[in-house]
Amino acid sequence: MDTNQKSKKEPRKMALGRGLSALLSDNSTQTENADSVSAGIGSQDMRAGQTGMIPLVQIETNPYQPRTHFDLVALEELAASIREQGVIQPITVRRMSENSYQLISGERRLQASKIAGLTEVPAYVRTANDEQMMEMALIENIQREDLNPIEVALAYKRLADEINLPMEKIGEKVGKNRATVNNYLRLLKLPPEIQIGIRDKHISMGHARAIINVEDPLVQLSIYKETIANEYSVRKVEELVREAAIGRKPQPPIIKPKAPNSRQIQIEALEKELTQKLGSRVKIAEASPGKGEIKIIFSSAEELDQLIELLN
Repeated sequence: MDTNQKSKKEPRKMALGRGLSALLSDNSTQTENADSVSAGIGSQDMRAGQTGMIPLVQIETNPYQPRTHFDLVALEELAASIREQGVIQPITVRRMSENSYQLISGERRLQASKIAGLTEVPAYVRTANDEQMMEMALIENIQREDLNPIEVALAYKRLADEINLPMEKIGEKVGKNRATVNNYLRLLKLPPEIQIGIRDKHISMGHARAIINVEDPLVQLSIYKETIANEYSVRKVEELVREAAIGRKPQPPIIKPKAPNSRQIQIEALEKELTQKLGSRVKIAEASPGKGEIKIIFSSAEELDQLIELLN
């Protein structure tokens, strides 16, 4: 390629959040990385600042990954896309030793690539110490992934506690104001039962922000349980919080009777049928009509061997 033509080549745009982009930004390096991918650099040649194909077996997961739960249905959908289109955006890794790399960002792409049956993925190699690894992993996930509010709050707390970032700096790195960061951190002061309810989407961030204005944990739990039992709106919870402020005592939740869910009845019947056929407990979780996951629960190596024989 002519030198003058190459100098006019525009660097590829990378879809990164503002905070992570600042950590990784170097237009000249990105242009060089793009050329490295097209040239087909192999993992044995990979050094910091290069992009190329790395075997999956040479990549270990990120120990600082803030996400604690991955949606299996969403992973399957991403895997299907990867089978058709390939991995469009390279993951980011750091070199640990010869033919050994550690993931910095791109956990979902890595896991989906394994599900899709790939043996190697495109990866950008950069230099990073443990502190930089943690910061990049946390910021990348906060900006790019659908973390639940508790995972976001824990990520902010780790940035504050382990990297000693004040709330203003955390906000700057993730594109949020100080008040937003503080609202997430306050969630961690709620009783564990309510935090689990937020994580599992039994209540919304709006519900939680209202409940946290109550000081007494017992009243917090009472309002939380009443909200779940009666499917209260955020406005209704705010009303309960105002009542608590003027002396409302904890009350047992009033549970409204619900009509039986025919779809749930069908799923429970199918669970029972599969449990009888396989000899192991089966749980079915339907995320949306036609999509979900089936869990087969075994309690011993012998039971697992029997399951493998049946499934084969």
